[in-house]
Amino acid sequence: MGTATPATKVLDAAGTAYTLHSYDHDPRAASFGAEAAEALGTDPDQVFKTLLAHGTGGLVCAVVPVSGQLDLKALAAACGSKHLTMADPATAERSSGYVVGGISPLGQRTRLPTFIDETAQLWDTIHVSGGRRGLEIELAPDDLLRLTGGAWAAIGR
Repeated sequence: MGTATPATKVLDAAGTAYTLHSYDHDPRAASFGAEAAEALGTDPDQVFKTLLAHGTGGLVCAVVPVSGQLDLKALAAACGSKHLTMADPATAERSSGYVVGGISPLGQRTRLPTFIDETAQLWDTIHVSGGRRGLEIELAPDDLLRLTGGAWAAIGR
């Protein structure tokens, strides 16, 4: 199986430095993010999951550490929505073009307003999904922010 995904194509087109990490995904894993952190021997605070939420203005993308949870109230405040709910898996897959557990903040079918938890700035590099289960992209947080057109926000807890 090749390593090119819409996410890696975005990085390559922008000439952005990144490292791909792959591992054997276990379909029985309870948490995709925790599985990635353990498989790669990486601090779970440095591995970020991509979640989609639905609000009054439509879908938004949130990127938070796998070691915590998304604070929907904080995300709603960051994006100016009165109320947010998690997008159902089918909606998330249709909007992003990726399967749940492999949703990358990069190269999504529909570009969404993106908010990255401010703790990403504590690391020289972070890990995000590469666009499929078992594939992680390691890149500088500022590069992720730039390529997603995102904003820093205190959205994790």
